Amino acid sequence: MDNYVKNVSEISESSILNKVMARVFMLMTLALGVTGAASYFIMANENLMMTLLSNINIFYVLCGAELLLVFILSMTINNISFNAALIMFALYSIVNGVTLAPLLFMFTEESVVSTFLITAGTFGAMALFGYTTKSNLSSIGKILMMALIGLIIASIVNIFLNSSGLGMILNYAGVLIFVGLTAYDTQKVKAYIQEAIENDSVSIPKLAVISALTLYLDFINLFIRLLSILGKRK
Repeated sequence: MDNYVKNVSEISESSILNKVMARVFMLMTLALGVTGAASYFIMANENLMMTLLSNINIFYVLCGAELLLVFILSMTINNISFNAALIMFALYSIVNGVTLAPLLFMFTEESVVSTFLITAGTFGAMALFGYTTKSNLSSIGKILMMALIGLIIASIVNIFLNSSGLGMILNYAGVLIFVGLTAYDTQKVKAYIQEAIENDSVSIPKLAVISALTLYLDFINLFIRLLSILGKRK
């Protein structure tokens, strides 16, 4: 009887885990839709597009707002309500869509769409691997995080060097890093949610939001790197 109860409990927890993970990916997908809509709105409005392209200070302010939103959401997730977390995630998705508009404007619509589909397929495959693999990806994740820090530093340096060759190398490196991070973050998110379920935590809905943000960032960064490599400029 004890084994039966234990098996039923495990099945129930597994079912809850699958439902929460489905919510995570749904939130991530909705956020991507909001980002795409915001980018399209900016590109469709010539005055707004020209304002962004002609005033770099606005772009820097928007980038600062993105970093601030991510920082606040990450630091206050345990103290704010689910609705507040959801609103902040939505705001971030909108602002990110605005900052992406100038980049997307540089490429043809066909290459943007095809690169998005390639990103979606790659992301989906790596997320599935991260979710189903029995291997512990923690050690790989630590290496990837260090590589990401190096990538950020090198990218900042290349702003001043303006080297197209170094930029292409960084793009290829970025693809490899975010492909790996997609699998690692998916496994990490699964472990966090599983732990929350086992502890009967009331923070699961908010955990779903912050988890969706993590995977959203992996998707967006992978898309940007692939677009820089595969995209056809106007």
